[in-house]
Amino acid sequence: MSHNSVLIIDFGSQVTQLIARRIREFGVFCEVKNFNIPLEEIKKNLPRAIIFSGGPSSVYEENAPKISPQIFDLNIPILGICYGEQLICDMLGGKVEKSFEREFGKAEIEIVKDSKFFKNFKNHQVWMSHGDHISKIPQGFEVIAKTPKAPYAGIANEEKKIYGVQFHPEVYHSIDGAKILKNFVIEIAGCSPDWSMKNFKDEQIADIKKIVGDKKVICGLSGGVDSSVVATLINEAIGKQLTCIFVDHGLLRKNEGEQVKEIFTKNFVTNFIYCDAKKLFLDKLKGVSDPEQKRKIIGKTFIEVFDEEASKIEGAEFLAQGTLYPDVIESSHPNKGASQTIKSHHNVGGLPENMKLKLLEPVRMLFKDEVRALGRELGVPEIVVSRHPFPGPGLAIRILGEITEEKIKILQEADAVYIDEIKKAGLYDKIWQAFCALLPVKTVGVMGDARTYEYVLALRAVTSVDGMTAEVYNFESSFLCEVSNRIINEVRGINRVVYDYTSKPPGTIEWE
Repeated sequence: MSHNSVLIIDFGSQVTQLIARRIREFGVFCEVKNFNIPLEEIKKNLPRAIIFSGGPSSVYEENAPKISPQIFDLNIPILGICYGEQLICDMLGGKVEKSFEREFGKAEIEIVKDSKFFKNFKNHQVWMSHGDHISKIPQGFEVIAKTPKAPYAGIANEEKKIYGVQFHPEVYHSIDGAKILKNFVIEIAGCSPDWSMKNFKDEQIADIKKIVGDKKVICGLSGGVDSSVVATLINEAIGKQLTCIFVDHGLLRKNEGEQVKEIFTKNFVTNFIYCDAKKLFLDKLKGVSDPEQKRKIIGKTFIEVFDEEASKIEGAEFLAQGTLYPDVIESSHPNKGASQTIKSHHNVGGLPENMKLKLLEPVRMLFKDEVRALGRELGVPEIVVSRHPFPGPGLAIRILGEITEEKIKILQEADAVYIDEIKKAGLYDKIWQAFCALLPVKTVGVMGDARTYEYVLALRAVTSVDGMTAEVYNFESSFLCEVSNRIINEVRGINRVVYDYTSKPPGTIEWE
């Protein structure tokens, strides 16, 4: 954390990452830390601004997350969002009470006092999500915005540069919310918008050289955006000291294994190991239908195969991973202990406990779109950089039920047709993720004069910025008809195609 950065203190909000994303879009570096960050650590790094996130707790509860009151003595501008605003009030002598009526959804705020905080703020629609309300603000504060249900929707102590808002400026439903954050970070806190991907690239290359020295690094390459960018970055730093291992588990998209092999032997790393483990993975997955079990089997088998190949490389001391910032934040989330596992991540927490290699995670501070930007800065081919996200377990979690060689082949062919049509229509880069799911259901159909009894295929396409939330992509009905016709005509084994209209939440992007 540099002095020209912003520290976001996470009190458990599901959208804390969005605050970080917005601020980085302004060209200002920021980090998210858990609320239990020691005050000494903050003093040591002295960020230029601090933001308290929202959270699900009530400040008056016995075990509500808090922070040292001495944070207000650091003379650093502070912004509290939702729970963060209530916490500021509670800690500085105001009062927070339970509301009789919870306010959730869109609201119109009224600006009641001129403030640099609301500079260029024109669209007054904001997003509320709270069950408590402020009944008294601390001494030295004044109201700068209100709604009919939230008389303290915006408060400020202009002298001390401490601000609070009851709404969430970071979410898209707060139309001009980004302007508020920009005003706070740049106008009020005085941060310079000097953080760029070129700076990040140069810093990381220098750091990798310093950390690795003359030692060797192993990188697990999947062909996806994250591992490809990591491999290219490290290759630029240390060249032949890097070895990439590509484990082909047979659950990739059509011809993808060969594509990865060709791209990375021609364009990038000198040392490339291709490991064909298709049969091994298929044997291990035989008869398994439970999605969590599939993920665990694939993760365990991948580690075993990778470990065996890695052990053959003498002098290797580092293992490179494409861990991203959302995974880092999630792993230290205040509510992690109480939260349910929705699905296991393929590349998180799956490393063997006795692993002797040290971890090298050069993009662990980046979001997905930032990794793409870094890839372009490094000259990674667009076919790799713009590729839609693909899960580590691959088609195993897009084939619902038991996995067989026949089902893999059917899904690969169908998916290839779907993506081909999306690209031909010029829609690929407008969609965050598009794929097919093969359902464990067969239906009756008619082809020619014959009765068929074959699989149902579900098409999925969503738009998103970071995968945390997602909206359905609304294709023209003629496009879906064309895709359906092509798949049914060209892919043996499918006689019915459906389209998934579920957003995230309540659904997840993948089906398993």
